[in-house]
Amino acid sequence: MHRTFALSTYMRHHFGQRVQKIPLDAGFSCPNRDGTLSKLGCVFCNPLGSGSGMRERGLSLAEQWAFWRDIHLGTHGIERYTAYLQSYSNTYGPVEKLAETLTALDGLPGLTTLALGTRPDCLDAEKLDLLVEQKKALGLAEVVLELGLQSSNDATLTHINRGHDAATFAEAVHAAAERGLLVVAHVMAGLPTQNGREGVDELLDTVRYVNALPVHGIKFHNLYVCRGTVLARWFKAGTYVPMTRDEFLDALSEAIQCLDPKIVIHRLNGNPQKGELLAPDWAANMRGMHNAIRAHFKEHDIWQGKKNGAESGPPEWFSPSFEG
Repeated sequence: MHRTFALSTYMRHHFGQRVQKIPLDAGFSCPNRDGTLSKLGCVFCNPLGSGSGMRERGLSLAEQWAFWRDIHLGTHGIERYTAYLQSYSNTYGPVEKLAETLTALDGLPGLTTLALGTRPDCLDAEKLDLLVEQKKALGLAEVVLELGLQSSNDATLTHINRGHDAATFAEAVHAAAERGLLVVAHVMAGLPTQNGREGVDELLDTVRYVNALPVHGIKFHNLYVCRGTVLARWFKAGTYVPMTRDEFLDALSEAIQCLDPKIVIHRLNGNPQKGELLAPDWAANMRGMHNAIRAHFKEHDIWQGKKNGAESGPPEWFSPSFEG
């Protein structure tokens, strides 16, 4: 039984085959790091950012692409790819930098779709219009904006030094959707608050907030403590305690049941990079977490939308073989 509408399933529906993400580092920064908003960043954010770090090793986008493509093509025979501009906020800065970056993608073999990790407050009409133009120029089937919401609670967003409110996220989603750009919302379970930590109720509020917007996909993250972060200081001082694995599984199960069954799930849990994890230990076992989530859903008969539009059972489009 397929219990969620997974990204891999969505891709097979639309392209008839696997489409592999290739992470690219284009050298963007973040207004929450360079002093525009703050120099501290979000309290949970690794100061080194996410991504491969290949730009620091002197590799161009084309060279990064060739490195990963050779691996995926040689090992699995994959022929179609998503260019994933991952590190930091990939629409931050002057529109000319974004234009230059997108132009550098032209001609990459197997390029099918584009995904950009960024912040909702780093988008404006000019940049969105540029993305629409480049979608056509590059012959892309889709352009996806991965936007960090994390929580719909503005008090939480302030406490974690996010630098924008939930309304800013909603405005960006509507502006992107009006132009035919897809949005993936990033949501975190277990965020710190002034009085402790967000629980299941706050996570469900955030999922309902996402449900009410023209959001195409979602990524769930269990909040883990990275070394060198503000959250690490709070953890060491005993003022922040991460979720246990069972707490996360229960919270994720409730969130999945509340989630619109037509929203594509890109991720169900966060995976720390090598060397960055301080706590909790269970977050380091990626395969173990995947297995635990599947087992938990099966044991408790959980599926996406069970309490929101799919009460009778998992919809047929959850299956990779669905045609419709």
